[in-house]
Amino acid sequence: MKYTIINGSPHKGNTWRLVEIIQAEILRLSPESVFEEIHLKDLELPYCTGCSICFRKGHKLCPHNCIMQSMMDKIEQSDGIIFAFSTFNMQPPALAKNFIDHMCFMLHRPHFFRNKALVVSTTGGVGAKDAVDYVAGTLSGIGFNRCYKLPVLSYSWNAYKPKEKTVAKCKRVTARFHRDVASKKLHAPSFGILLVYNLFRGMSRGYAEGTEYETEDGAYWTDKIRVKSTYDPSIKVPAFKRAFGSVFFSIGVLASKFVTITYKK
Repeated sequence: MKYTIINGSPHKGNTWRLVEIIQAEILRLSPESVFEEIHLKDLELPYCTGCSICFRKGHKLCPHNCIMQSMMDKIEQSDGIIFAFSTFNMQPPALAKNFIDHMCFMLHRPHFFRNKALVVSTTGGVGAKDAVDYVAGTLSGIGFNRCYKLPVLSYSWNAYKPKEKTVAKCKRVTARFHRDVASKKLHAPSFGILLVYNLFRGMSRGYAEGTEYETEDGAYWTDKIRVKSTYDPSIKVPAFKRAFGSVFFSIGVLASKFVTITYKK
């Protein structure tokens, strides 16, 4: 198995100590596993400018695509992603948030359907759970098949030594994550994911090629295979969930007649 570790912190501190435990546990379970470390601070990724070109014309025209495309390729080529970051002010730090901002177009056009992630964060006080929930929710929204969460209270600014209870929890969550990655099983999406997916699928018909405000979203959702499927064809979806998705697809089609997102041409 190939794992990519994305360090969204500006240093190797408390959260990195947990990453080392996670890595050691995976190697204990599967010695043949390989890891690649990516430290976002080393990418020198400029801030997202909010130009919206990724939504309108495609991410390949993003002014920072030379960096982001490489990152997206590494994610896609990995079996498992370990996304680690410290919690600053109850949220991910700017490095992690900026990286996520550059991928937010995939909330409209999900992509990483076979990937699974373990999201881990520490904080000296409160907020790690909210920060981890936010990142895991975003990853699920851009297509990740399953996200495991590990928020931890570290009780130390810079002299953190994980307690036995924390180490045990870390190993337990890691084992579940690794077992799922190794199984290569692709889980059916949740109702929440299906709701959003099919609303976009229905509403984006109003942005298809030839419409007044055509966008890359319109091209994505009117693809001849995707247009007929309640979720990505690579994922098996039970009949009752397909029916649920179809209802919200119809709602999206109806909404597209009354709501239009415009842009300056």
